[in-house]
Amino acid sequence: MRLLLIEDDTALREGLARQLEADGYRVDQAKDGDEGLFYAREYPLDLAIVDLGLPKLNGLTIVQRLRAEGRDIPLLILTARGTWQDKVAGLEAGADDYVVKPFDYPELAARVKALLRRSLKATGDVMTFGPIAIEVGAQVVRLNGEALELTAYEYRLLEFLVRERERIVPKQELADYLYPHGEDRDSNVLEVLIGRLRRKLDPEGTLSPIETVRGRGYRFTLQ
Repeated sequence: MRLLLIEDDTALREGLARQLEADGYRVDQAKDGDEGLFYAREYPLDLAIVDLGLPKLNGLTIVQRLRAEGRDIPLLILTARGTWQDKVAGLEAGADDYVVKPFDYPELAARVKALLRRSLKATGDVMTFGPIAIEVGAQVVRLNGEALELTAYEYRLLEFLVRERERIVPKQELADYLYPHGEDRDSNVLEVLIGRLRRKLDPEGTLSPIETVRGRGYRFTLQ
């Protein structure tokens, strides 16, 4: 899962990012509203955590603009303001939930998990493409009803390609998603991973679920 954290307090932002990454998320960081809105528009995200008191562009405006553009990713707002009016303003702008500073990390982590679960249910827990079924909540992939033995990296790769199936995903973007800290970004490693996943999804060689677009990247082809 890829999260965006928009927070101008450097110590808080970097500390939260480390904790979220330790929980298995990939975290993009933005230090002000302009940068945060750019990331939210350009990157494939599963959830954004948005501080309301941001420089350049406040968090409330970010939420309003994203919703006006039809973007439905879960939005969790952070606020140092404790009045009910500020909470209501954030929710009415389109935020899904809020956490009031100061907070303990387990509280924020629980809100993030709840919003992600709700988002997955809203888009359907099971995605079916011909004989391939992906049970998102359980992270199980079935071929003709039989569960496949996928590694964590293989599953993440497949889910990412499926969610981005309307476009060609560049190799570098895939590598950044799979290896956010820079380890094993060699293109040969990615090609081996793609090859293994293809063989597991298409042992008979009749489906061709993952297409290589020469010089551009990969695309999931099944509908």
